[in-house]
Amino acid sequence: MMRSIGFNFIAPIFLATLLLWMQPAAAVEVERVMSPGGIEAWLVRDSSIPITALEFSFRDGGSTGDPKGKAGIANMASSLLDEGAGALDSQAFQGQLEDHAIRLSFAAGLETLRGSLKTLSQNRHKAVGLLRLALTQPRFDSDAVARIRQQIKVGLMRSETNPNSRASRIWRRAMFDDHPNGRPVSGTLASLAAITAEDLKHFAATRMTKDKLIIGAVGDINAKDLATLLDDVFSALPKSTAKTPEIAIASPRAQGNVYIVPMDIPQSVVLFGQPGLQRNDPDYYPAYVMNYILGGGGFASRLYNEVREKRGLVYSVYSHLNTMKTGPLISGGLATRNNQVVDALALVRAEWAKMRTQGVTSDELKRAKQHLNGAFPLRMSSTSSIARMLVGMQYENLGIDYLDRRAGFINKIKQTDITRAAKRLLDPDNLTVVIVGNPEKIKPTAKTPNIDR
Repeated sequence: MMRSIGFNFIAPIFLATLLLWMQPAAAVEVERVMSPGGIEAWLVRDSSIPITALEFSFRDGGSTGDPKGKAGIANMASSLLDEGAGALDSQAFQGQLEDHAIRLSFAAGLETLRGSLKTLSQNRHKAVGLLRLALTQPRFDSDAVARIRQQIKVGLMRSETNPNSRASRIWRRAMFDDHPNGRPVSGTLASLAAITAEDLKHFAATRMTKDKLIIGAVGDINAKDLATLLDDVFSALPKSTAKTPEIAIASPRAQGNVYIVPMDIPQSVVLFGQPGLQRNDPDYYPAYVMNYILGGGGFASRLYNEVREKRGLVYSVYSHLNTMKTGPLISGGLATRNNQVVDALALVRAEWAKMRTQGVTSDELKRAKQHLNGAFPLRMSSTSSIARMLVGMQYENLGIDYLDRRAGFINKIKQTDITRAAKRLLDPDNLTVVIVGNPEKIKPTAKTPNIDR
């Protein structure tokens, strides 16, 4: 559970950071730092702002590693790491964060557990101490466990009446069945009740280890001081544990099934998709550009233009390329009135088919390249977002000079590359579709999967 503690960073600091990243990529130096204890981090130094941001991630620390029957352990543990550590109970720990304007948070995804620390440089010593306690001496006190469990439980119950949440959970189960990717990160009411304090302690001892660690740092800190910080924070983590079971790469379903979940709402939420490709796939960049043109480019995308702009059939429509290591997907979604679902889906399939058979025009490709390269620096809107990028570069093994090379990967894409990727990925007849609402003139072709098992 992400929690934001602390302070507001004013516009001049944001502007300074953004201007740094608006410079040519070659002007941005990413430095590899190795601590005396052998802990590695990638650093972008910027002494113009009195802030230090640290982002880190544990490979395989996400919910896919949760034991069957106890889905939600990673999420619950991440929500409790800053709810008391060492000699500090929850109230005392949170008070220390507040008093020193420290922003500390943790969150579990499907594949990783990540953490974030942002502090004024003058409070860095205190921030480092609190982070070290949270990682190496989490308390998991009974009152904190009970409170966080109840918070997650309430969230799960609310999601049952939220059409977007319900559609997402059912679509993921429809795609992945019993594979861990099909389980909700937050778990279920039954699995949540089964999680004990001992399970949470076991998670911290076995899934948060130095051999799984990836770190990015940005801000007012030099390599020498960062090396000392790395050992101060992370050296007490277990080096490694007994080999954990590997998560098999899933084979997402693509059988053209339509699942309908009745809900008494005036519009339907629709999710659709099929298997995608991993980040290291040779067709990744053609697929990335293709997806931008198809539905990932917002107002500039084909789906938006054809389904919303020209015909006004939907409130929103998009596509998304998800490069998960354990089950990559290309997917999308829309929301529309119940009596327009059939027409909207037909247009989505038509655009899926058009991209597959005709590819893109030279003008579409040119504009996509200009946007994807020109807008990239805007993704670096804060020290934390830059640090997350450094973590992502390491997680995907992109190389420390990736920022210098990224534009070149996109610029060399040709129309024939996109046609090849589209023919490989897009199959309009085999889209897996989940509809939550009361759609008219369409029937389910398969039984809705049980998301609570």
